Amino acid sequence: MTSDTQNAHPLKKEKKTYTVEEIAEQLSVSKKAAYSLVKSGQFHYVRVGKVIRVSKVSFDKWLNQI
Repeated sequence: MTSDTQNAHPLKKEKKTYTVEEIAEQLSVSKKAAYSLVKSGQFHYVRVGKVIRVSKVSFDKWLNQI
């Protein structure tokens, strides 16, 4: 038998990517500036159709180095 507290908070899946909008928020810059930064090659990203997803590990590592 499991307790109710175990079922109350199922494990959240950890994010592995950021959107360009999330990067813009974190850096307090415009979306246009964030898109330019993404395309500059400072960190890894993938394009899925028209959507860009930025590697969280790569972005966080870059952010901690500046």
